Amino acid sequence: MRFDSADRGVRALDSVSFAATENEFLSVVGPSGCGKSTLLRILAGILEPTSGAVEFAARGSAERLRTALVFQEHGLLPWCTVLENVALGLELRGVPRADRERAAHAFVAAVGLERFTGAYPHELSVGMRQRVALARAFVSDAEILLLDEPFGALDAQTRAVLQQELMRIWRDHRHTVVHVTHDIEEAILLGDRVLVMSGRPGRILEILAVPLPRPREPRAMDRPEIRDLKWHVWQLLEREVRGSLGLAGSP
Repeated sequence: MRFDSADRGVRALDSVSFAATENEFLSVVGPSGCGKSTLLRILAGILEPTSGAVEFAARGSAERLRTALVFQEHGLLPWCTVLENVALGLELRGVPRADRERAAHAFVAAVGLERFTGAYPHELSVGMRQRVALARAFVSDAEILLLDEPFGALDAQTRAVLQQELMRIWRDHRHTVVHVTHDIEEAILLGDRVLVMSGRPGRILEILAVPLPRPREPRAMDRPEIRDLKWHVWQLLEREVRGSLGLAGSP
């Protein structure tokens, strides 16, 4: 993917190739500016790649959405209630009101916000707003969920709780997920595999399997093999970041 302007051009992604399987949770981690968000927008169809293509398996249903994208900024409509925001995608698809509200209620309850169905975004905490965004993505029943650092703006405690909630909801309502994050531990905790990207232009350095059974708990991150995996990913990323800053070698 290349972005061109009148005075300069920027190659954001170069020779990126990978496959994600049905119901897999694939984490993507890389340095800032390496094209992770650009990759998600290409997968979502918001951007057309300069060259190459995204290939999807045959659709199970023509009526089912291909992708749903959750941004770091939740993207809720301020004039809509929690229930209306969660049901928005279904409304745009023409789902009858009773049916979409029934489905939305179920996912509002799944993220623990049933007491706030009539509340507006400004009445919610940042973490609650992000839960609404996740509920909206899951209720859409898209084949592929694309998560662009959905917990990046949260404090550590809220982030840890929502990571657990995301894993629980995904366990109950399986989808293929491509999840972008800066957090190595989060990538490993959530992902079946971790795709490690280089600095710009973004390339795939390695794709690593996560040797953890599900369901997972944060304490599993203390296992020796997981500590080794975190250290390996950190070394890959440190080398890329130091190179982008013009710093040679390790400190």
